[in-house]
Amino acid sequence: MRSFALAALSVLMLWMPQGVIAQEIEPEVDPSVFSAMEWRSIGPYRGGRSVANAGVPSEPRTYYMGTVGGGIWKTTDAGITWDNVSDGQLATSSVGAIAVAESDPNVVYAGMGEHAIRGVMTSHGDGVYRSTDAGRTWTHVGLDRSRAISRIRVHPSDPDLVYVAVQGAPYGANEERGLYRSTDGGDNWEHILYVDENSGASDLSMDMTNPRILYAAFWDHRRLPWQVQSGGAGSGLWKSTDGGDNWHRIENGLPELMGKTAIDVSRANPNRVFAIIEADPDGGIYRSDDRGDSWELVSDNWSARARAWYYIEIYTDPVDQETVYVLNAPMMKSIDGGRNFTNVSVPHGDTHDLW
Repeated sequence: MRSFALAALSVLMLWMPQGVIAQEIEPEVDPSVFSAMEWRSIGPYRGGRSVANAGVPSEPRTYYMGTVGGGIWKTTDAGITWDNVSDGQLATSSVGAIAVAESDPNVVYAGMGEHAIRGVMTSHGDGVYRSTDAGRTWTHVGLDRSRAISRIRVHPSDPDLVYVAVQGAPYGANEERGLYRSTDGGDNWEHILYVDENSGASDLSMDMTNPRILYAAFWDHRRLPWQVQSGGAGSGLWKSTDGGDNWHRIENGLPELMGKTAIDVSRANPNRVFAIIEADPDGGIYRSDDRGDSWELVSDNWSARARAWYYIEIYTDPVDQETVYVLNAPMMKSIDGGRNFTNVSVPHGDTHDLW
C-alpha cells in the first residue's frame, strides 16, 4: 500500500493503493472503500511545526518528518510511535527538506532551514546532512551558508546523484542561493543554476520517468521585520533537459511578474506539469500538457494562493494525472486537472508538505 504523509502542525496519513511493495502482490481495492475515512493526527506530540517529510516506497510504514525546531523524527509503524533520530548530531534544529533515495532507502538527505518565511521563524539552517543507515547517524556534507533549503531531489536509480534547491537567507542578500548538484552523495557540490543574490529556489521537481528533466521555481523575496517583499524580476520557472547542465526560462503563457511559485511534474503523465503562482493579476494554478512549453491558467482560486509567502505548495497524484493537491489553510484537492477544488478536512488546517 502506497501512502501519502502530510506534514503540517501535525503529520497526517492517507493510504492509497499501489501494485507491488517489497515483492508482495496486493489486490486492487476500490477507492470508494476509503471514502468514509477521516484524517487524524498521529504525532509526534509537540514535535514542532513541520514543512518537510518523506516516506519510503519500499517500506510503507516508514516515514521521516523534519520539524522547524525539533530536528528529524522517524516512525516505522505508520505513526503509532515516533523517535527523534537527530538529537546530538545536527548543529541546527530547523529542517526545510527531507528526501529518501528510492533505490536505497538507507540513504536519506536532510536540508536545513525553514523555507516558509513567517514572522516567527526559528533559526536558519547550516546546509545538508546525509545518513547512510536509515537515519541512525548523520554526517554534515556541506552548503553551510545556504540558510534555507526548500527541496531535495534524488535520482531514482542513483542514491549519490542529488539536487538541492537553496532558497537562501530570508533577511538579506545571499550569494549561495540557487540549485546545487552532487554526484558523490554530497561530498562535492556544483552550483548549477543561479539567478541573483535576492532570488532563491523555492521548489524543484524531477521527472521520475526521465530524471534528466528538471523543473525549478525561483522566488525574488526579502523578509523584513514588518513585511515580506515578494516578487520581482528574479521570480520565475526554469527547465533543464540534461540533468542540470543547461537551463532555460519557462515563460509561454505565464504572468510577466511573479512572486512565490511552486512546481510539480506528474509521475502518472510526465507531459503534465502543474505550477501554483503568486501574481497580481493572473495568479493561480497553471497547467502545462507539453512538458512546460506552454501554460494555461486553470484556476484562479484565491484560497489556494493566500498568504503565499507561508504556503504555495502543489503536489500531483503519482497514479492519477487528473488529481492534484494544493496545501494552504485549508488543504485542497482537484480531481479534474486543477480546474475545480474541494477542501480536504484535516485535524489542523495549516498544511505545508505532502508525500
